[in-house]
Amino acid sequence: MTLHQLANYQETNQTWQARKSAVVARGQGNLYPAFVSHAKNAEIWDVENNRYIDFASGIAVCNTGHSHPDVIKAVTEQMTKFSHTCFMVNPYGVGVELAEKLVQIAPGDSPKKAMLVNTGAEAVENSIKIARAHSKRRGIIAFNGGFHGRTNLTMALTGKIAPYKRDFGPFPADIYHLPFPTTLHDISVEDSLKALHTLFKVDIEATDVAAIIIEPIQGEGGFYFAPVEFMLALRKICDDHNIVLIADEIQTGFGRTGKMFCCEHADVEPDLITMAKGIAGGMPIAAVVGKTEIMDAPLPGGLGGTYGGSPVACAAALAVLEIIEKEQILDRSNQIGAIFSEHLNGLKNSYPDYIGEVRQVGAMIGIELVIDGDANKPNPTMTMAIISKAQEFGLILLACGFHGNVIRFLPPLTIELAILEQGIAKFKQLFQDVVQARDTEIS
Repeated sequence: MTLHQLANYQETNQTWQARKSAVVARGQGNLYPAFVSHAKNAEIWDVENNRYIDFASGIAVCNTGHSHPDVIKAVTEQMTKFSHTCFMVNPYGVGVELAEKLVQIAPGDSPKKAMLVNTGAEAVENSIKIARAHSKRRGIIAFNGGFHGRTNLTMALTGKIAPYKRDFGPFPADIYHLPFPTTLHDISVEDSLKALHTLFKVDIEATDVAAIIIEPIQGEGGFYFAPVEFMLALRKICDDHNIVLIADEIQTGFGRTGKMFCCEHADVEPDLITMAKGIAGGMPIAAVVGKTEIMDAPLPGGLGGTYGGSPVACAAALAVLEIIEKEQILDRSNQIGAIFSEHLNGLKNSYPDYIGEVRQVGAMIGIELVIDGDANKPNPTMTMAIISKAQEFGLILLACGFHGNVIRFLPPLTIELAILEQGIAKFKQLFQDVVQARDTEIS
């Protein structure tokens, strides 16, 4: 390459993808070969200056948008002071302030405490440790289709084999799974509760169960919403048998569902709540928040980690909580969800053979794609066709679901309404193009 060529050389998405494939493990793949140059609120630009409307938010992480100025300011100010001392060695005020805020906003009136870690999987693992330390019991109950992380214990909790659990066993024992109530697939609340009581008779006594962990809305599982009556029934069963109820709010928290936490829709106070993703505008931090007598069960030194509660991430999280209040993000979440719901239900009415259901709680929205309008005939092929072509339409989309046939929408809760409408229009055109292409193939 000549000096002139070097001076004008610019890496492309293709060249970056080749470099990544050469050095990054295959298991850490990427959905889109679009390498990010910069981002602002709900828009992302790649290294070739292509623009995308972000309907993924880094998997519900950037609820307050990309590069929010208040988050940038908080992170910058903290970095000028110090970046790390270890909260377990030399603690710092910003970590205490965040714990105070999290305890304050957690649902329910019980006295609470918090612990800070780095990731959602760490939060889940620690919630199980805390529940077992408190109860002196072994069993953990989770749900089919649930997702709780990629570590060994959280994979055991996760109720889906591919791609999360395949080739990675053996997994920890004393983990049990129940059917998650989903009306579309004829699994009623009564069916799930009956399975729970059967489990108590067949596999593990209720007196040996430490915790039940549930996502109030399943994330990777397909955006299925746990009915209010089911959450209330679980709360009563846990109370009757002294079982710890853990709400995994990692994807549903911090305004995503129109409440600060999704379990507030059912007016249920969990014993423990796991928090991550939307907590800090993209900075890596997570937390477990729960009732004081349960949180204090582990001995000093039994919880923690070198980087847990990074002061920089704590500063970002405090800024995010201020943004949520100042910019009325909960109301905004419901407004965004209503706009999506109107457009997507209209699309369903036009294409009933392809869309089995539109699900929406706040700005957590999913559409389930089927064949011939039959919920028992999932359509993952069409789902992946839409996801694969999204880049051509300037969109970032995600799939999920037990059968990989759900498209989920997780836009930043700060998205400008004009850009939201533009993105939805792009999606509708994308959907129509894929349908027409498939109809042409069939004919």
